[in-house]
Amino acid sequence: MLLVIDTGNTNIVFAVHNGTEWRGTWRLATSAQRTSDEYGVWLEALLTRAGITPSEISRAVIGTVVPAALYDLRRLCREWFDVEPLVANARLDWGFEIKVDTPDEVGADRLLNALAAHNLYHGPLVVVDFGTATTFDVVDADGAYLGGAISPGINLSIEALHQAAARLPRIGIGRPQSVIGRSTIPAMRSGTYWGYIGLIEGLLTRIEGEYGTPLKAIATGGLAPLFAEGTSRFTAIDSDLTLYGLRLLSLRNNPPPLPRDRARFIEAE
Repeated sequence: MLLVIDTGNTNIVFAVHNGTEWRGTWRLATSAQRTSDEYGVWLEALLTRAGITPSEISRAVIGTVVPAALYDLRRLCREWFDVEPLVANARLDWGFEIKVDTPDEVGADRLLNALAAHNLYHGPLVVVDFGTATTFDVVDADGAYLGGAISPGINLSIEALHQAAARLPRIGIGRPQSVIGRSTIPAMRSGTYWGYIGLIEGLLTRIEGEYGTPLKAIATGGLAPLFAEGTSRFTAIDSDLTLYGLRLLSLRNNPPPLPRDRARFIEAE
């Protein structure tokens, strides 16, 4: 079985795939202070509930945009599952070209989304990922990664508005029925939601204009279904795109060897 760990700025997703199907998917708030033993106790209980024993895990793969969390996630794999994890980075075999000026600067999640989206939906396409940041990633017809755009995520925008304007409250995210708000909170909800719809549609139009042909648009991330309600631009909504990309990456690359002296190896990292 394969243990998949997708570490974002807000949540960490753990999942197990048995070669045929996903046996379980679990989420935890991201915290760079959480230790490998804390992860292990929590995850072991969930695996047991799903009928999976730690000894059944034979491989692991990690994708992270939070470097500070990698140390303890790597220790988790070594000490609790006796496997050395494959860590997603631009130097691995992705099966496609990374056509940007500095490949090492591209977040692993963006490459993983590109890998999964091309495999499932075939390019040319744009992946729109609604996470802490909202990212737009362009994949050509051959699957090559061309770069894209990064904008602040919706939650960041709402929090910044609340923090910077003393009289504006913190609001929740939802789709307002009316664009014209008749009081402060409805006006904020309208500007936030429909403003983001405008951002999505505007950037997709400009990306297509620069690329030269129409592109499929694939939405992913926890808020993808909410924003897909407000626009017809999306070809598909796939909340598990990054997990699928991690599994594909693990199939393309050999697992790293487990170091003989794990304690010394960990201390040296």
